[in-house]
Amino acid sequence: MKTALVFGASGQIGTPLLDRLHDHGWSIVAVSRRERGSAPTLAWKRGDFADMPPLPRRVDALFCCGPLDLFSRWYAGSGIEAARVAAFGSTSVEVKRESRDPEERDVAARLREGEQRLFAAAAARGARATVLRPTLVYGRGRDATLSRIAALARRHGRFPLPRGANGLRQPVHADDLAAAAFAVAHADSLPARAYDLPGGETLAYREMVRRVLASLDPPARLLELPSPLFKLLLAGAKATGRANGLGSAALARMREDLVFDAGPARRDFGYAPRAFAPTADMFKPVL
Repeated sequence: MKTALVFGASGQIGTPLLDRLHDHGWSIVAVSRRERGSAPTLAWKRGDFADMPPLPRRVDALFCCGPLDLFSRWYAGSGIEAARVAAFGSTSVEVKRESRDPEERDVAARLREGEQRLFAAAAARGARATVLRPTLVYGRGRDATLSRIAALARRHGRFPLPRGANGLRQPVHADDLAAAAFAVAHADSLPARAYDLPGGETLAYREMVRRVLASLDPPARLLELPSPLFKLLLAGAKATGRANGLGSAALARMREDLVFDAGPARRDFGYAPRAFAPTADMFKPVL
């Protein structure tokens, strides 16, 4: 029986990854900040990278669905042996690298350093490491973008966007990311590299939001506003704490194309993401 250690096991990617590993007969040690119920082939441990519980010294595969920078520091200092290591980063490593927002540039820098640290530590102990970089994640109701849009639209019956929000996006379902991580653990001779994991369809930002709103029950209305009016509404929302994290850089990106190539992941481990066909359940938290 193969053994796996999974960090971030209760998260939106970790949860379907556990299901996939269980269905294929793996023995799993799962780590998260909140402990869940164990099972005959699943040992659940409570902890984080600053306060790690006792862990096995050797596993067949090590997965991280949590913060890449924290995981890479822990892994570099640990003595754990794992032939395969798969860790999730983000396409923000490229998107936010030259952002006008210093906090976003810091995010990109920490992701880049995390990738480099992970590859170096894995090479030093003869392990094969792979970094997976998703685009906009959805599907489990726990993301900070599309599920947040859906929640606001449910509350108000409408959702505003500035006119011209036509930058291209590739939203990716959390279950497809779990499938990618599982495939990486079984792929032979993967190079030590990062793979972009976009969704299976490229569409304009406004169309992405329109489909989210149309999937709700009842459907919500999309309001396209002149930029000055939208910025005025946004300022009011920020003043009441309803638009935290939506700065000028994020607003400008609604008009920018953020498109990534799934070809290397498709070629090397059969990555096959679905098209964007949202349903209301995809934006309700799955615990």
